[in-house]
Amino acid sequence: MRQRIDGRVAFGAAVLALVLLCAVFAGVVAPHDPLEQDLMAASLPPAWGAEGDRTHLFGTDSLGRDILSRLVWGARPAMIVAFAGATLAGCIGTLLGLWAGFFGGWVDASISRLVDIWMSFPAVLLAIVLVAVIGTGLTSVVLAIAIIDWTRFCRVVRAETQVQAGRDYVTSARTLGQTRTHVLWREVLPNVLPLLLTLFTLEMGIAVVVEAILSFVGLSVSSDSPTWGGLVQEGRLYVNQTPWLLGLPVAAIALTVLACNALGDGLRESLDPLQRPLP
Repeated sequence: MRQRIDGRVAFGAAVLALVLLCAVFAGVVAPHDPLEQDLMAASLPPAWGAEGDRTHLFGTDSLGRDILSRLVWGARPAMIVAFAGATLAGCIGTLLGLWAGFFGGWVDASISRLVDIWMSFPAVLLAIVLVAVIGTGLTSVVLAIAIIDWTRFCRVVRAETQVQAGRDYVTSARTLGQTRTHVLWREVLPNVLPLLLTLFTLEMGIAVVVEAILSFVGLSVSSDSPTWGGLVQEGRLYVNQTPWLLGLPVAAIALTVLACNALGDGLRESLDPLQRPLP
C-alpha cells in the first residue's frame, strides 16, 4: 500500500518552496523595484481595500514603495540566513555530538560541560552582541546563529548517538574488526541523519526569527535593502494609520516559521519507524 504524504510535510514543503522561489527569482517575481519611491502613491491600502490600487497588490509604504516587492526581496536574506546558519550550526553541533555520544568518557564530559556553559547565555542577547562585535551583514548573522545554536544539534545528536552506539549492529561491526572511527561514520551517522533532517528544518525557522530580530534593530543587511525585520520596524511607526505595513511582514515571518516547524514535525514522524502510523 502506498504511504500517504503527511499533511504537515506537504504544507511545510509547499510554503518553503514558494518562499525559496521568491528568494531566488526575486527580480522576476517582484512586480516593482523595491526601492522605487512614488510619493504620489504613498500609503496606499492593499488592492482589496476600498481605496486600493491593483498595481500595488499589498499596498505601499509611506514613501510609495510597493510592499509586495519588498516582501519578495526580503525573502532572500531570510532564506540565505536560514539555510547557511542552519547548515553551519548543524555541522558543528553534529560533529561534537557524535564524538561526545560515541566515545564517552572525558570527551563526553568536556563537550557536555561546554554545552551547559554556552546555553547559559541568553541566545538573542548573545546574537546581538556577536553581530555588534563582528560587524553587520549577512555573514555576521550566519556566524552568530552558528555560534549560538550549535548546542541544540550537539545535545540531540549526542543523545541519539548514545542510543545507536548500544545497538546490535554497532556491536557486530566492532566484532568484525571495524575501527571505532569507521563504525561512527559508516554505521552510526547514517542512522542519525533522519533526526538531523528534522533538526535542520526546525533550526531554519529559528534562524528566520533571529534574522528578523537583528534586522529590526539594524544589525543585519544595510538599511537600504528590504528585510522582513526591517519592514516590521518601519511598519510599527505607522501602525495606527497603515496597519498592513506591520501585519504583512509579521504574517510572512509567522507563516515561514510555521512551515518550518510543520515540516520538521512531519518528517520526524515519517522517518521514525517507531512513530510512523500503521497503514
